[in-house]
Amino acid sequence: MDLIKIVEKAFESGKELPPFQPGDTVTVSYRIKEGNKERVQQYRGVVIRIVGEGRKKRFTVRKMSDNIGVERIFPMDSPFIDSVEINKYGKVRRAKLYYLRGLTGKKARIKERRVKTPVSTEA
Repeated sequence: MDLIKIVEKAFESGKELPPFQPGDTVTVSYRIKEGNKERVQQYRGVVIRIVGEGRKKRFTVRKMSDNIGVERIFPMDSPFIDSVEINKYGKVRRAKLYYLRGLTGKKARIKERRVKTPVSTEA
C-alpha cells in the first residue's frame, strides 16, 4: 500500500462541506486556540479561488476589513473548520477572481446566481 495515502486517511477530518464555487459568499466557522482556551471565529467573505486536488484542496476567502482587503486560505479537510455556511451564490465567469483585489465599493460587487430549491408541497 502507498504510505502517503495511509497517513492522509489517518488525518482526515471526515466532515462534508456544502458544495460552493468561486464567487459565493460564505461564512467559515474556524476554531482558534489561544493559550488553553478555544473559541470559534466567524470569517465571512467571497471565495476567490479553489485550488488543489483530493485531500489537498484549499479555498481562499477574501473580506474587507476597514477598507483593507484581507484574504485567508482554508484547507478543505482542516480539522479546525467547524462549519461552512453559504450566504449568497455568486454569478461569475472565471475560476480565479483575482481582479477583485483591484476593485473597491460598488465595482467589487458580484451578481447573485439563482439557485433552484426543492419546492415543498403542503396540504
